[in-house]
Amino acid sequence: MVEPSSPAPPRAGADAPSRPAFDRRRAWLITALIVTFMLINYADKSVLGLAAVPIMDELGISNSTYGLVSSSFALLFSLSGLIVGFASARVSSRVLLFTMAALWAVAQLPVLFVASVPALVAGRVLLGAAEGPAASMSMHALYKWFPADRRGLPSALQISGAALGTLIAAPVVTWLITGFGWRSAFAVLAVTSLVWSLVWWRVGHDGPYGEGRARRSRPADGTARAALHTQRLPYRRLLLNGTVLGSIAAAFGGSWALALSHAWLPVYLRTQLGMRPSTAATLISAISAFSLVLLLAVPPLLDRLHRRGLSRRWSSGAPQGIAVAVAALAMAALPVATGWAHIALLAVAFGGHAIVFPLHYMTASAVVPPPRRGAVFGIVAATGTLPGLIAPYLTGRLLDSAASPGTGYDHAFLLSAAVMLACGLTALVAIRPERDARRLGVTEGTGPTP
Repeated sequence: MVEPSSPAPPRAGADAPSRPAFDRRRAWLITALIVTFMLINYADKSVLGLAAVPIMDELGISNSTYGLVSSSFALLFSLSGLIVGFASARVSSRVLLFTMAALWAVAQLPVLFVASVPALVAGRVLLGAAEGPAASMSMHALYKWFPADRRGLPSALQISGAALGTLIAAPVVTWLITGFGWRSAFAVLAVTSLVWSLVWWRVGHDGPYGEGRARRSRPADGTARAALHTQRLPYRRLLLNGTVLGSIAAAFGGSWALALSHAWLPVYLRTQLGMRPSTAATLISAISAFSLVLLLAVPPLLDRLHRRGLSRRWSSGAPQGIAVAVAALAMAALPVATGWAHIALLAVAFGGHAIVFPLHYMTASAVVPPPRRGAVFGIVAATGTLPGLIAPYLTGRLLDSAASPGTGYDHAFLLSAAVMLACGLTALVAIRPERDARRLGVTEGTGPTP
């Protein structure tokens, strides 16, 4: 067969590359639903910690046993995030998020019928399996509705659902627990998850910036063939670069503080600082409000600075490392602080890392083409959230083995500070999106470099 001397011009509407039209109204509707999804997600996570004291009193369980129950949430969390991440290339975000939310509702039911440690563990294991892919897959769904240069604010809003979840859940769930018993909180969350899943099934659809467009386009020339090759980069190359590894480290450090916050912060405020349930809930809400302010202010600002020429390393990479390192230093100072300084350090230690979560998705997406994005997000989430399996149980063991609960918490804070500081410094050094994008041949996770 004779090759033509020059490529034929692409047919209009067929092979010509085009950027999808940005549907602002639909995109922000999906954003609102995903923020609500994340709000429910974090309310589900925090309910056990908020109900820990009455549950421990009623069931007569030790700190170690409670820590084991809390850690059981993460038993399948990372594995399910990994599996669903790979499945996201073939299954629509509409189906994935609907299934997750429906399972959240089911996961709250065992403890309503049998109040026991096995029932608690069964519910938390199922909840963890259903929530493992939640953050990464909802971010993946969100990115399908926004082009790469418009993702700063929606990413921050998606993660802000976590802060809102705790901000709203802490007083509401505490009110339910004190007024109607701790089981009522589980029942209300089950109904809420079910309602959201039904709304999402009707409204939620995949946007135009997903991998589907890349698969359907035909390589018409050398540039298009290079794009197709880039979209099929092996996962080994995508995962073993500094930007993705640094993003995982940042997520790991932030998730360590988050896991400790969900499992033990309410107990610490009640048993060590002598706070009433309402006072502890108010402080937890205040810490979440601090996180929310950071989420709504910092990532959008960094996104604007990036559009004005600041590199991705300094607009999203370095801030991750700095945030985790600062939170680690605050954690390390908790054993020696008193009074209002102690409260302020609690806010920084458990809320100052919040910006890591939208930023680590942004840095990872900058070096990953869309067809691989869902799977890589799943892998980053799976490895970055392993602290949920480790930190709660380890803290319970430290409390039971220490001379006093106060000493046990001091040891837990210092260990957490060491882990988080190592993660923060790793992220600060390793995340270099522009360098790694050039090596892989991608730009902003969307196509080949020119």
